[in-house]
Amino acid sequence: MSPVSDNRYAVFGNPVAHSKSPRIHQMFAEQLGVDIDYQAIEAPVNGFDDAIRSFRDTGGKGCNITVPFKQQAWALADTKSGRAELAGAVNTLRFETDGSVFGENTDGIGLLRDLTLNLDTKIFDQRILVIGAGGAVRGILGPLIEQAPKKLVVANRTVEKAVELAKLFSTIGPIEPSGFEQLAGQKFDIVINGTAASLSGEVPPIPEDCFADGALAYDLMYADEPTPFMQWATARGAAKVADGLGMLVEQAAESFSLWFGKRPDTSVVIAAL
Repeated sequence: MSPVSDNRYAVFGNPVAHSKSPRIHQMFAEQLGVDIDYQAIEAPVNGFDDAIRSFRDTGGKGCNITVPFKQQAWALADTKSGRAELAGAVNTLRFETDGSVFGENTDGIGLLRDLTLNLDTKIFDQRILVIGAGGAVRGILGPLIEQAPKKLVVANRTVEKAVELAKLFSTIGPIEPSGFEQLAGQKFDIVINGTAASLSGEVPPIPEDCFADGALAYDLMYADEPTPFMQWATARGAAKVADGLGMLVEQAAESFSLWFGKRPDTSVVIAAL
């Protein structure tokens, strides 16, 4: 058996054909002299667990998880890191030699590294709005709160889900849950779109005047062109916009390190992409 097939990894999602993860991990592997066979696999919406078990049983060693399976991956993992346990969402699985599954969430540290290192954006004492309350948002809230922003608001169409997250993370720091209507009149320094609305060409219904002077609008989704949210934010006064490509690379580097014990240089991969 070739070394490549010995190191089988994948990203699971639905949809997943657009994923840049295979290219990113291939670049990491070439950089560090590691053989890897990394694929994008679209799991059936109602068949995620079976797809993961089939991959593991045919030699898979680990995988990344994207929309909409992060909470299901959390439930599937036998053991989890502290941050993954708290988030209730997992984006990285490692299949252990004893047959168990370890779950980690690298989204939050990936976002932090992209904001602070790549985009030179401070989080301390800033007013932050996070839109959405799904698996992607669960992964980023803990690390954001730990940076001590002035306030952190989570707004969601179903307010109860935002309230649930505020309670869940209350041991780390305060989150203000909100519906979209309650955002009227508020200004934010960083606005993070944690919904998948951009994948369907839509924008969350937040107030058009929510951007403070110098504000950053950040979309966790990414695309070859500016996302609908980025375009919308630029037209409404956001000083800076960014998609989640940098976060994708940074969280992927954390996953790669979890699997291989080596952390790649992300800057050259971001530049190449």
